[in-house]
Amino acid sequence: MTKDQKDNLFSLVKSLTKSEKRQFKLYVGRLGVNTDSKFLNLFNLLDKAKTYNEASIIKSGIVKKQQLANVKAHLYKQILISLKLNPSHQNVRSQIREQLDFASILYHKGLYKQSLKILDKAKELAINNEEKNLAFEIVELEKIIESQYITRSISTRADELAIQARDLSAQNLIASKLSNLSLQLYSIILKTGYVKNEEEGAIVTKYFNDRLPKIKNKKIGFREKLWYYKAHLWYNFLLQDFLNCYRYASKWVDLFYQNPKMINVNPVFFLKGNNYLLEAIYFIRNKPKFVKKLADLKATVDNSKFIKDENVSALVFLYTNFHSINQYFIDGSFEDGLALIPHIEKELVLFENRIDPHHQMVFYYKFASLHFGAGNNKACIQYLDKIILNKSLSMREDLLCFSRVLNLVAHYEAGLDYHLETLLRSTYKFLIKMNDLHEVQKEMIKFIRGLQDIYPHDLKNAFKDLLERLKVYEDHPFERRAFLYLDVISWLESKIENKSVGEIIKTKYLTKYAI
Repeated sequence: MTKDQKDNLFSLVKSLTKSEKRQFKLYVGRLGVNTDSKFLNLFNLLDKAKTYNEASIIKSGIVKKQQLANVKAHLYKQILISLKLNPSHQNVRSQIREQLDFASILYHKGLYKQSLKILDKAKELAINNEEKNLAFEIVELEKIIESQYITRSISTRADELAIQARDLSAQNLIASKLSNLSLQLYSIILKTGYVKNEEEGAIVTKYFNDRLPKIKNKKIGFREKLWYYKAHLWYNFLLQDFLNCYRYASKWVDLFYQNPKMINVNPVFFLKGNNYLLEAIYFIRNKPKFVKKLADLKATVDNSKFIKDENVSALVFLYTNFHSINQYFIDGSFEDGLALIPHIEKELVLFENRIDPHHQMVFYYKFASLHFGAGNNKACIQYLDKIILNKSLSMREDLLCFSRVLNLVAHYEAGLDYHLETLLRSTYKFLIKMNDLHEVQKEMIKFIRGLQDIYPHDLKNAFKDLLERLKVYEDHPFERRAFLYLDVISWLESKIENKSVGEIIKTKYLTKYAI
């Protein structure tokens, strides 16, 4: 099957809502000469098309081949200008920038007093909404204007602006250092994964401490605190210190609830904070707290006062549904979670253009895991096939690894022996190619390699032997994460005790994690 051509203009046109398309046509139609223009005709053609096909555009006669690039560029720019004017895309940042633009125009016309009046209001709006980079930019323009238009009524004006510029610059520097550190720690996770031993832990700790700026908590604002908590969160995720992840994710989310107006100013950071908070609670297996925090998040995003654009709506869909599923993994209530799958699959179709393929596959892995826990092994295999057979997919290696291992286990459980030998070979080859295997994965390779040589009556002993070897890593600070993807220990215990995986996990939860 050939892949559809990707085109930025086509993607932009297809992302527009009905009201945005209507406004674009009104915006273009304000000038009568545009009613039959090439770029408007191209817009109408792309709007109706299901896929982007350059040959059909040329064939339509709307535009000549040599003109197409210029017409597309012009149309792209006009759509962006139209979107900028749309009230739904107006936020605090755009309002401040608009006022800054107006002030600049007045300044260049020599209307200094009017320019300063607008800048003063814009600066107040920027500071109140923690937009300190914009506030600094405004102060710098004020300094330029004041150097040409002396406001004699305020003799200390120059000193005031100098102090304000210094304070904003210092706060921006702290925020920049903290945001850089947060991004660098996240980059380490993507490049090398989580810390695997004490030596790596010591390197990451030194890296973190060397780059963490010294700050006085009373002198920093919302934005600086946000980046401070983010940096500490990523540091603790790297170390797999989930209790401290919970601590800093809680501070992150509480910061927004203590400053409720910032939720709509920075909705993405609000959602991501809640996502990491729920992830941390999931890792420490506290279901009552998890359910409460998930309910709090849903109540906030379902409130009519919570502003959603396309990006925010996609994140709301991702995070609320990921964690709605995760709650059933905590205590092994897999059957209850199955009811979510049809509803989420329908919504996935609606969000397919706004959710990347990796996150779609994460949903499939979660669906497969729910079915496996509920004993529906063939349904589990169907979802895993969507991941394993997708050769063009770029995914995290760990998820691909456990998809293959779970697929092997599900085939074994389903009694599909005629596939088992082929699967054993392909899974073994895949795991061997993986970089930086954890000890848990190495033990799984040994077991998989020897599985085909074990007689049926010796299987229970083989399960017991593997269980003993893996139990050592269950609470290991650098190895335990592997069991969060696939609870191999509970599966082995279910085989040994002749119980379902769900029963084993429920019993563990009630004895160890229930509060």
